[in-house]
Amino acid sequence: MSKIGAIVTAMITPFDERGNVDLQEAARLADWLVNRSNDGLVIAGSTGEGQTMTREERTVLFAAVKQAVSGRASVIANAGSNDTRESVAAVVEAENAGADAILAVVPYYNKPTQSGMLAHFGQIAKATRLPVIIYNIPGRTGVNMMPETLLELASRHANIAGVKESSGDLMQIGTILANRTPDFTVYAGDDHLFLPCLAMGADGVVGVASHLCSPQYAAMIEAYRSGNTAEAARIHLSLLPLIRALFATTNPIPVKWAMRQLGFKTGECRLPLDAMPDALAQVLLPMLERFREPLPTLSS
Repeated sequence: MSKIGAIVTAMITPFDERGNVDLQEAARLADWLVNRSNDGLVIAGSTGEGQTMTREERTVLFAAVKQAVSGRASVIANAGSNDTRESVAAVVEAENAGADAILAVVPYYNKPTQSGMLAHFGQIAKATRLPVIIYNIPGRTGVNMMPETLLELASRHANIAGVKESSGDLMQIGTILANRTPDFTVYAGDDHLFLPCLAMGADGVVGVASHLCSPQYAAMIEAYRSGNTAEAARIHLSLLPLIRALFATTNPIPVKWAMRQLGFKTGECRLPLDAMPDALAQVLLPMLERFREPLPTLSS
């Protein structure tokens, strides 16, 4: 099992009223998430709106979250982009900021070939001593990393340590699981596929709903691994309405709105993402009651 842990949340990025990164609120949110069964946090990923942040903003955020969690959880820095040179520079800065691991997305828009992906991620791997988790999400990038390419990367570079698989293709995920080495970690990248992936042998989830339901995810993993598959299925099915609502429009619009309802000063999403639809807010709001807990005070 990866030292990064099983339950990893792709954390939203709080912005203040001027639209700047709110480091103090990010630290408060990170602390709350770690206290609610999260083993790791992906910082400035898709859910964290990293694509609309400068490299400087991301690097300062990595350091702030690292300090806030104080070794109680892994900090996974999103440093991938569609520019190999920019990605390598971001990886070096993330490592210097104290990140525990790197998340690097398959390059978007460019539509690289499989051989181009091998070269791109090879340069990233060589630029850092940290474990690198590849993020495969064809729905956002426009191109799919094939299992053969992923496994070849892992065989070439010891620190290509895992994958966040968000293809939504259980056949593809199963192929990776069937052919990986024991030290290669596979994360479900879609909340609604967490239990099906767990049943095939996946190691955990990099989730969005886990902002809210990480204790339930922890209970689901425990039930499944102890052989109580009926209880694991019950928990999974009970969370599907929440997951459906959180992805009824573009992520992270709903989850950022939800965390604001729970008392965090999240601010609005940066453009081009816009406001939460009123109709969806009315659906999601009653679901949040089961997840309300006392919030941490601001860090001193």
